[in-house]
Amino acid sequence: MAAPRESWSIAIDKDYLKFSAAHFLIFPDGSAERLHGHNYKVFVDLHTDLDEHGLVINFMEIKPLVRKLCDELDEHLLLPGQHPVLTVTRNGDHVEVRYRERLYLIPREEVIVLPIGNSSAENLAAWFGRTLCERMRMAWPKLVVRELSVGIEETPGQRGIWTLRE
Repeated sequence: MAAPRESWSIAIDKDYLKFSAAHFLIFPDGSAERLHGHNYKVFVDLHTDLDEHGLVINFMEIKPLVRKLCDELDEHLLLPGQHPVLTVTRNGDHVEVRYRERLYLIPREEVIVLPIGNSSAENLAAWFGRTLCERMRMAWPKLVVRELSVGIEETPGQRGIWTLRE
């Protein structure tokens, strides 16, 4: 019989880990939602080994990384840069966004084009999680992430979740 395996994790669910952003979802049949916004909330679960101080990671160190990512997305239009039909063209101080018969002209500083195929909560969670993982590696090169889950909640009770496992 195998010995029980212990693991440790932290969960971060703070009211201030949120961002407001606009988007529109493109459906498989080619139809799309109207441009609208959400007050997104971010949830993070991190599993690692305990350090020499008995910590997974210090809450006071990881929360600012999550908050910084939230702040970077806040009050922007989030666009999927890898969608096969949607195009984004930079024209001076503006961005021209085309999807089928739709045309949007938006100030450049108000748009973020993410390396995702659609602006769903699941894809936003994946981008957020991958970016957070990169930033954690830069901040703590010796940190071994056993599992990282990021949830992006569009409305209370409705969230997309991305998970990375060792």
